[in-house]
Amino acid sequence: MKNSLTALREISKLQQQQLQTLTKGNNLTISEWQLLLSISNGFNKQETLSKEMELDTSTLSRQLKRLVEKEMVHKKAIGKDKRQLVYTISDLGNKAIVDIGNNYTKIKDRIFEQWSDEEKNMLKILLNRLENSMKKINK
Repeated sequence: MKNSLTALREISKLQQQQLQTLTKGNNLTISEWQLLLSISNGFNKQETLSKEMELDTSTLSRQLKRLVEKEMVHKKAIGKDKRQLVYTISDLGNKAIVDIGNNYTKIKDRIFEQWSDEEKNMLKILLNRLENSMKKINK
């Protein structure tokens, strides 16, 4: 039997592959999808997005530019000097969010279809405990 951290690393790789497949099907990267979700949650200016996503402004600018080019978001200049931009999700962006979300739910349901509610709850408890332990040693 593998140790817990090795198993988690392998599970993480598998989940990453599944997410890449889902997002690629909508012409997005995982990072672009996460950014799209943040915009849909009301973080619509570069400053707030930078804090929410924990990205430097140059990386964020590149990702936002790609989302605009892919017509997933619209940008609008505001303020007196028109230098501040507000981003909104386009219809295509909303469709991608819904599509990826639905497919992600289907995968999750397939993974856990044979698990009891008790087993799923126990996994959540143990993963939260592991996360808290890891945060403590990272301080």
